[in-house]
Amino acid sequence: PLTSKDRAALRGEAHHLTPLVHVGHQGLTPAVFQSLDDALRTRELVKVQFGRTLTVPAKDAAHALATATAAEVVQVIGKTATLYRRNPELAGKAGDPPPWRRSH
Repeated sequence: PLTSKDRAALRGEAHHLTPLVHVGHQGLTPAVFQSLDDALRTRELVKVQFGRTLTVPAKDAAHALATATAAEVVQVIGKTATLYRRNPELAGKAGDPPPWRRSH
């Protein structure tokens, strides 16, 4: 699990990210879970944008996504959630930028 210090550091990192996964009026569909899983695999730190029509609180939706993808919720602000899942395969050399900062 993330410590509060880890979470704070990730919150700072997430500030500059744009949402990679968008949850529309259809809610948490298998496609949403798949795209989040893919994004977490390549980036580790991912922002999710929930649409205005989401019927459950954003916090609940974020936790559902995190549970389904074995990720952790870093934060939820309004309709945006940030999730993190470490991918040991992405571990770069010491001094390399983290995966979410690397250009793809």
